[in-house]
Amino acid sequence: MLTGTTASREARRPNFLQIALGGALTGILTPVLQPWIDRMPGTPGMFRIALLAVPFAILVLALLRYFAMSPWWAAFTAAIVTIVAFLCAVNVAIWVDGEMAGGDKMIRNVLDGLGGGFTGSAVMAAGISLLPAGPRDAPAWLPMLVIGTLAGTLLALDSVLNLDLVSVLYPVWQAGVAVGLTMALQQAKPAWSR
Repeated sequence: MLTGTTASREARRPNFLQIALGGALTGILTPVLQPWIDRMPGTPGMFRIALLAVPFAILVLALLRYFAMSPWWAAFTAAIVTIVAFLCAVNVAIWVDGEMAGGDKMIRNVLDGLGGGFTGSAVMAAGISLLPAGPRDAPAWLPMLVIGTLAGTLLALDSVLNLDLVSVLYPVWQAGVAVGLTMALQQAKPAWSR
């Protein structure tokens, strides 16, 4: 028999299609917001890059509040972790590209995407796992890490198609990572049972 918070947690079964659509929507917003964010005078580049992550961070906040029943401070912290993960992913992709200077552009973009995709999902997993609703078991995070890493390779497709205000990478990566995050949250034991 389920009681109290456990019952309401069990009643909140995720609809993965809706979560994926939410991630795809935030992924569509990411490149669309870039021209407006770039016009902000006097703001440092890293701050502007961080602002691009805000739509997905809001989705992560909502997922933690609804499915993991996290306190506000924990959901807000997860949103900040998401923004930091985005910054780390971008910086790793830039670093990998610099290390591969002179190499074939397609191979560079695939490796940039692998590095950035893995880094973004790994930083999110590491940060959120430390929060009350985050699962402490590494296997719970594997789907999110695999999805994030493999979806990162879509950076090469964005490059081949010369996409600027539209992206294949962001909607797919954010949809996949949102679903992977929700799957991980479903495997977490409530904080009071640890």
